[in-house]
Amino acid sequence: MPLRNPLALLTAGLAVATCLTAAGPAQAHTRHACSPDVSIDGFSDALDKTTYENTYVGNLSALAMDGGGSLAALSDRSSLFRLDARTLKPRSVTPLADENGTALDSEGLVIDADGTLLVTSETEPSVRRYSRTGEILDRLPVPDALRVSPVGRAQPNGTFEGLTLLSGGRTLLASMEYSLSGDDSTIVRFQTWRRTAHGHFALGAQYAYRKDPGLGVPEVQATPDGRLLVLERGFTSGVGNTVRLYLADPRGATDTSGIETLPARPEARLIRKTLLTDLVTCPSLGATAEQPQPNPLLDNIEGMTITGRTKKTLKVLLASDDNENKTQTTRFYALRVRTTTQR
Repeated sequence: MPLRNPLALLTAGLAVATCLTAAGPAQAHTRHACSPDVSIDGFSDALDKTTYENTYVGNLSALAMDGGGSLAALSDRSSLFRLDARTLKPRSVTPLADENGTALDSEGLVIDADGTLLVTSETEPSVRRYSRTGEILDRLPVPDALRVSPVGRAQPNGTFEGLTLLSGGRTLLASMEYSLSGDDSTIVRFQTWRRTAHGHFALGAQYAYRKDPGLGVPEVQATPDGRLLVLERGFTSGVGNTVRLYLADPRGATDTSGIETLPARPEARLIRKTLLTDLVTCPSLGATAEQPQPNPLLDNIEGMTITGRTKKTLKVLLASDDNENKTQTTRFYALRVRTTTQR
């Protein structure tokens, strides 16, 4: 399949800038404003409805930069693809599984500094460490309350979707997609783990984040200054997707790990958030959709990674999960996000 909108990776020192060529007459590097804080360089449907080594290249739920001009893309069908960051062409696929060899509902991905993989599965939920070749190294502890009912209070298909290492690499954070039973329906919990002296992770603080009504949290990414980019997403049949990007600050938020139900008391401080953009406001750039959408550019966006930065902006790459559905699209989006203003 030809690359209708090829991805170009430019490396300058440690900074990696990602741009996609916009469809139609617009040229690469042209910035199209979605809001005062966010612009879109382009999109790519290059991998839509393709296969690699007899594995369907879709169902993408997480992204991570993997070094050496490589981009990692995690499928929720238990496959980890490594893609050429310039062309998006797959270079390899690694199957993942649990301790019994059962496929995961894999949703979140972090590639650690030593190349090991941290992967969430939404089923239990769980966070496991894997070698680069897919062998399980260990499994992180999970609070009982965050486990799926009836063991815990989490909703099936509503647990660990996002995963990120905070600035400095000492703290891992996973975001729940939906609220726990007993909590306010707009509040989700973000769980952290602290890196130990031996390279493992121990349970850390937990924070509360108020999402918009009717939306869930499919992904989070740590910014270099200690804040978070948070994706919120929803779907309405006959209308389409809602996808919003927030800048959130967990610093100063209350540790909610000992609070049974939320909100508990006025002094419990939630993570502060500020809307950066609702992606419905982005120019469509000639994109088409196979189902109703308020903007044909939109789809079921689940994956997000920061590919580089300049003094004023972050380069952010998004990917949609097509659910192997003929009316949905595997699509990559290149954004520039301004986070310089302290909120």
